[in-house]
Amino acid sequence: MAVTVQSVVDRIQTTLQDTTGIRWPVTGELVLWVNDAQREIALLKPDASAANETVALVAGTKQSIPTAGNRLLRVVRNMSSADASATGGRSVRLVSREVLDAQTPLWHDPTVTGDAAHAAVVKHYVYDESNPRNFYVYPGVTSGAFLEIIYSSNPLSVGLTGARTDLEVPDIYGNAVVDYALFRAYTKDAEYAGNAQRASTHYNLFINSVTGKGQIDIITSPNSDMGPQGITTGAQVGQQVG
Repeated sequence: MAVTVQSVVDRIQTTLQDTTGIRWPVTGELVLWVNDAQREIALLKPDASAANETVALVAGTKQSIPTAGNRLLRVVRNMSSADASATGGRSVRLVSREVLDAQTPLWHDPTVTGDAAHAAVVKHYVYDESNPRNFYVYPGVTSGAFLEIIYSSNPLSVGLTGARTDLEVPDIYGNAVVDYALFRAYTKDAEYAGNAQRASTHYNLFINSVTGKGQIDIITSPNSDMGPQGITTGAQVGQQVG
């Protein structure tokens, strides 16, 4: 069952001892801070707002994630179209830019020939952490190419009424959302005795909850069972280009 905005606000008001909303009107800052919390969670733990989507590629090598996205997480496979009935095609693997640049310096050139000739099927992709909303595909594409990607989306704003009254982030982050809103509330009233410390405590709880889950995800990931033999080395990637 999804965590509702109302249930989160109720918990915040109870902790603030303001269940009637006199100091903190429900329609005011509390809901704004709930939305701020979702965005902070998406920044600290990008897969908390992960979305799978099939995107149409533009001609060339440089591609972008949807406008609602914060950063690319993974490119999965080629798709026949962007329709719901589309079928999957060749898988796409991450490769080092240095490998491609060294082996085929002209791979961005639409007139390049050979294995790097631009086509409708993508074999590899390149990702740069300093440019999280863009990625490059190899070979570059001409037209009619589609990829299934996973990206971190920007959580939509929620409210007590309207189309979205449930949290946009997974239910497991409900406690973190509460702690973030309490941090903001106590920070605003920091001139009162003890509130600065309360704000610091709730912020630390928020950070530890979100980042701590990341450590648990690593430990419990099915990928951790693969061992070294399941990891592709840089040398192996270089051999596979083409």
